[in-house]
Amino acid sequence: MPELPEVETVARDLRGLVVGARITGVRVSWLKTLRSGDVAAFEAAVVGRTIVGTSRRAKLVVLDLDDDSAITIHLKMTGQLFVVQAGVLEDPYIRLVLAFADGRELWFRDIRKFGRVGVARRSPVTGDLEGELGGPKGFKGFGPEPLDPQFTARVFRRRIRGRKGRLKPLLLDQAFLAGVGNIYADEALWAARLHPLRSAASLLPADEGRLYREIRRILAEAVERRGSSVDDYTAPEGDGSMQEQLQVYQRAGEPCFRCGRPIRRVVIGARSTHFCSWCQRLPAGDKPGAATILRGMEPRAGSSSSTPEGAIRTGPRWTEIGGADGSLGTPTGSTRRAAGAAGSRAERTKRAAATRRAAARAATRGGD
Repeated sequence: MPELPEVETVARDLRGLVVGARITGVRVSWLKTLRSGDVAAFEAAVVGRTIVGTSRRAKLVVLDLDDDSAITIHLKMTGQLFVVQAGVLEDPYIRLVLAFADGRELWFRDIRKFGRVGVARRSPVTGDLEGELGGPKGFKGFGPEPLDPQFTARVFRRRIRGRKGRLKPLLLDQAFLAGVGNIYADEALWAARLHPLRSAASLLPADEGRLYREIRRILAEAVERRGSSVDDYTAPEGDGSMQEQLQVYQRAGEPCFRCGRPIRRVVIGARSTHFCSWCQRLPAGDKPGAATILRGMEPRAGSSSSTPEGAIRTGPRWTEIGGADGSLGTPTGSTRRAAGAAGSRAERTKRAAATRRAAARAATRGGD
């Protein structure tokens, strides 16, 4: 799922494409794309309005309108946004279209149909987004933005010292920090040398400082590199390159860039988590509570299995679960070899994802 850097990139790319555009029509081909499920209400809220700005809140793209309301777009796993000339033949995955007065259209393309589009209003007092159409909780549940200048080390320390849970689920909690997801949580914890199953209550002041700095550093670098174009993520002006800089994410079984030992993978809260068990030590006090999760660690340190020598058991990425039209690739099973095959599997996944992104971009050009 696109995270803070990817969504920020999309919002910035759109700024030069849609600011000043007046919305003249709406087409919806998948009703659940609308948070409200009410096409008439959505049309009434946006048609005739002019887009005056683009921004981001947490993992949502925000299109500000000229009446203090805003269109919010959650890309989820496969959402993509493109601006095209009207009349271009749509592919089957276009779920929502905003028509502009100048003859262009904004397409929301979403293979898996998880993305959501809604309308919110900005508070005349605070300027914050409130009361999203079809979403009763609105934006009140989001935590601070980690790259906001007001999010200081002191603020971070105060927030994390009130928590007792494990670090990885905590970083994914949008009420704790807005916009951090699976990729950058893994990367920040590795960079800070903190085990993902470590409890927040066990952190020393030096640990808190490292984690704060690494979260901000990695997110800032990812924004500069236009995000990580893994799986289906692409922005209106093209792919990102942060995926080439990732140190642990999706590298299970491959050598740690610090110590050379194999990167491990466990599932925490239904999310794949990647770490180095040598560089990211788990304190003794946290080991009993983490034992059940660590039994599913892949590859097992010093263990043998019924799989071929050197093989690593890994869960398939979602891109390897075959779709009816083949758009999500072909199931490959869950066993791969640590040497040789690991690289080829990674390359196959990258090529498949790049092919899907290229196909999406070609579709916006009418298949040229």
